[in-house]
Amino acid sequence: MTITLEQAEKMIVAAKAKSVELDTKMNIAVVDAGANLVAFGRMDGAWLGSLDISIKKAKTARFFDMDTGIIGTLSQPGGALFGIEHSNEGLITFPGGVPVKDVEGNIIGAIGVSGSTVENDHAVAEAGATATATA
Repeated sequence: MTITLEQAEKMIVAAKAKSVELDTKMNIAVVDAGANLVAFGRMDGAWLGSLDISIKKAKTARFFDMDTGIIGTLSQPGGALFGIEHSNEGLITFPGGVPVKDVEGNIIGAIGVSGSTVENDHAVAEAGATATATA
């Protein structure tokens, strides 16, 4: 199973709504089970530098099937994954990337969000990730 375009579009809409609620502007990327970009949205005025970060957050979350913030904790000096951000042509190891699961709990892709604080990025990604439950 993998994310469909319809699901990815629902995720972008849900993530954008959460971003508006938080009064921030985001770049939102959705990748499929193979970490291929399926959908992308850049809100008007979102930082251009966050475009690539959002895509890398989504890919990182899918490559390792965990929130990027968890990878960040494990990749600190002395941690089990120290230095991992230098693999796979660059990973992002701070919050804002979240694996996406289908209704049966299978990972079908990931969402990555960037453009604000890491707390806001994670909240917006979570909102997008949960939108697939009804897709």
